[in-house]
Amino acid sequence: MGPVVVVGSINVDLVVSAPRLPRPGETVLGGQFARHFGGKGANQAVAAARAGASVVMVGAVGSDQDGEESLAALRAEGVDVSRVRRVPAPTGVAIIAVARDGENQIVVAPGANAEVSVEDVALVGLRAETGVLLTCLEIPMATVVAAVAMAARSGLQPIVNPAPGQRLPSELLVHGPILTPNEQELLAAAQTNDREDAIARLIEAGARAVVVTLGSSGALLADGEHRRPAAALTTKVVDGTGAGDAFSGVLAAWLAAGETLEDAVAAANAAAGISVGQSGARGGLPTRMQIEAALRA
Repeated sequence: MGPVVVVGSINVDLVVSAPRLPRPGETVLGGQFARHFGGKGANQAVAAARAGASVVMVGAVGSDQDGEESLAALRAEGVDVSRVRRVPAPTGVAIIAVARDGENQIVVAPGANAEVSVEDVALVGLRAETGVLLTCLEIPMATVVAAVAMAARSGLQPIVNPAPGQRLPSELLVHGPILTPNEQELLAAAQTNDREDAIARLIEAGARAVVVTLGSSGALLADGEHRRPAAALTTKVVDGTGAGDAFSGVLAAWLAAGETLEDAVAAANAAAGISVGQSGARGGLPTRMQIEAALRA
């Protein structure tokens, strides 16, 4: 199995459950409050590690208690954090509201994540025949582009989880990343309102494949002219916050192990289905044994 290098965000999540999500300008009385470790990058690193990958995290946290505890939590999952910098800024924070049906609203204060730089990526220097680099958009776009270019030079397959949704520049797409957007992020990435048009534009611009996560409808793998749907795992939804991170992290782990893209999508889809059964972005991230059991079932 090759390495999974995650270049991304590290946050602390402040989560409030509520009967439903508020409309603009509305206050909804919530239920339980919980504090979790999060950040798309860190969650994806944990998902990949639990799926059996050797994971290196590249990112930044503050010189504060949240930063210290975030690093300790990653170490406890077996993630190599030697390339995470401590910076004179607060550790990133996400404010999350979760409705009874598992839907959520998230606002992020990037803090130290805004300090993840091109120089941080240049320090990676890892090469492997089946390695993967996984990144997201909770860090500066210039750093994401540099990470994807570095992966292409180093023989690592780049995967970009284009969240939060925004236009993807051509200098990123030209390096052949696999993209893992949800439907809204897909349309934002390609700047169009049509799903098929968005997929076609991104592939034409250089993306190796686009894997669209569709929540309870599963996922869609678009690889060249081929479109292959993957059905969702049927489960009770408690909290959908970490489903996309589970998907991207497990996809990276399976590809780093030399599996085909289609098999990796099936495993990622199963992992996402398992993850929504517990609260917190990391609470339900499954182990490799759980994913394999779900695939057999």
